[in-house]
Amino acid sequence: MNVGLPAPVSAQRNLTLWRRLRQSLDALLLYFPVVLMGLLAMLTYWLVRNTPAPPEEAPRALVRHVPDYFMRDFAVRTFGANGGFQSEIQGLEIRHYPDTDTLEIDQPRIRRTGPLGQVTLAQADKAISNADGSEVQLMGRATVVREAFASKDSTPKQRFELRSEFLHFFVDTDRVQTHLPVELLRGQDRFTADRLSYDNLDQRVELSGRVRGVLQPKR
Repeated sequence: MNVGLPAPVSAQRNLTLWRRLRQSLDALLLYFPVVLMGLLAMLTYWLVRNTPAPPEEAPRALVRHVPDYFMRDFAVRTFGANGGFQSEIQGLEIRHYPDTDTLEIDQPRIRRTGPLGQVTLAQADKAISNADGSEVQLMGRATVVREAFASKDSTPKQRFELRSEFLHFFVDTDRVQTHLPVELLRGQDRFTADRLSYDNLDQRVELSGRVRGVLQPKR
């Protein structure tokens, strides 16, 4: 004969089991975010360890300083808006370098006519010019000569000459600079200096360093 448990005892046991299940479920839900973060961290670590390294970038090709065109026995002239002559550059050979957009000239000869009709001549063994020829670096037996002319008030201006192993000639603004020893000839007068800055438009000369001069008496 089977003897069953009284109903109140059975209900109490079921309630106790349900409470334990709820407590276990609550504990699981409490620690679930921590467990999930741990799993994500492990997954991230595994992906980092097993992800192949990115391919190395191919080295960029070095830009070579090689001319893309050249001309021999050339002459380039520029003219103003009114059609009047402004300047001319000629030489034995000219080479264009695309990496620096510069022109290299052998035995350059430059002639420029200013707004007052003054003529400026420049020459050297070699020159490096920007693309439009407005800025020229003269190297090796460089000379820049401004021929004698009459100013706006008809005052005569003497011949003016610069000599150096390097002269930086700004063609459009008629300026000359050098950081090397320079010789200046103005009429019969002679000056030497370590550095020079010359502005033909403003008629201003700045000599610095060891400056020496010889002035001839006016007749």
